[in-house]
Amino acid sequence: MNLTISGHHLDVTPALRNYVVSKLERVVRHFDQVVNAAVILVVDPHTEKDSRQKAEISLRLKGRVIFVACASSSLYAAVDALVDRLDRQVLRYKERALTAYGAPAEVFANFDADDAGDDID
Repeated sequence: MNLTISGHHLDVTPALRNYVVSKLERVVRHFDQVVNAAVILVVDPHTEKDSRQKAEISLRLKGRVIFVACASSSLYAAVDALVDRLDRQVLRYKERALTAYGAPAEVFANFDADDAGDDID
């Protein structure tokens, strides 16, 4: 996975970079087919104080791009909320992909092969 972390109106410190990388490991642990991830950390001085710190990610998966943005009063809190939302979206994507292509349909979940086709008259 290629990971790019950049900052707008702030310098990305090694501590902040390590925090983002450690949080994104949870997403990669759930779904390992991540091609590219671009994280943008923003401090916007023109907005209100409660949502001044903003974190965005664009996650490129096989066949799909997932974009998530979160704002908070703290950059660490914004990264936490970002990873929570991203994890939910990745798990939803993984579940849909498995249901569509790999898992058996729910219609045949209670199908018993021993009982089928034996009642021919």
